[in-house]
Amino acid sequence: MDSFSGLESFVRAADQLSFAKAGRLLGISASAVGKNVARLEQQLGVRLFNRTTRHTRLTQEGVLFHERCRRILDELDDARAMMQDAVAAPRGRLRVSLPTIGYRFLLPILPEFKATYPEIELDLDFNDRLVDVIAEDVDVAIRSGELVDSQLVARRLGPFRFVLVASPAYLARHGEPRVPAELAQHACLRYKFVTGGKIEEWDLPGLPEQLPTTLLCNNMEAMLGAAVAGLGVAYMPDFLARDSLGRGELRCVLAGHVARQGQFSALWPSSRQLSPKVRAFVDFASARMFQTEFRP
Repeated sequence: MDSFSGLESFVRAADQLSFAKAGRLLGISASAVGKNVARLEQQLGVRLFNRTTRHTRLTQEGVLFHERCRRILDELDDARAMMQDAVAAPRGRLRVSLPTIGYRFLLPILPEFKATYPEIELDLDFNDRLVDVIAEDVDVAIRSGELVDSQLVARRLGPFRFVLVASPAYLARHGEPRVPAELAQHACLRYKFVTGGKIEEWDLPGLPEQLPTTLLCNNMEAMLGAAVAGLGVAYMPDFLARDSLGRGELRCVLAGHVARQGQFSALWPSSRQLSPKVRAFVDFASARMFQTEFRP
């Protein structure tokens, strides 16, 4: 073919099953669409449409050809969008989904992000439910754990550690556990996942078979507050406990026994072209988040 005009006319006409509608989309007349398609049929040596005065239908060959041509035009559109995006400044509304405690690691870097990308309007959704990134039209989701949805692309942002903490007042009353087995004599504050209701496991060697759970909570911030209030020993991410540890409201216990690390990643739909605003946010987050090493 000398140009893509015949290919594009065919695909639009096949999409709409109407030469007139295809012409309106392409900004040309229905007869011009018909001529382009006729030339394409002549070059291919097959009939692509069966047309009557009332209906336009694809032939069997037309159906097969349409599937391939549609992918070609989609890839061409993506390539064109990629080149346009390469020179475009990141701007517009960016919908970001994070866990409830995500503000702990996001807010400290937001002033620099907003100063760097003033034309990006952030729409932040903090919640602990399992968000459907594609169905809910989320641009980027930040979540911990392994990627299980093949429709999403993941980029790791950084690791974090888990810590066991309790308030000085609680430890003064009940003593400090020296080995994990001694947690059998302590009040344990446990986190319950919002999705599914599973209780988070404490990853320590030598734990008692059953921890004496005195409080279940599906909100990490509330569990932090319970620990600060002296209600027991809690297991949580280091960035959540950091401020309370710095103020002396909490102390780490069994620090030499807790080895578990977690991982946060940025997720976005694999089917979507990575826009400048998404690329800017993901690049910035991966360079700034979780860069400070925590030392209990």
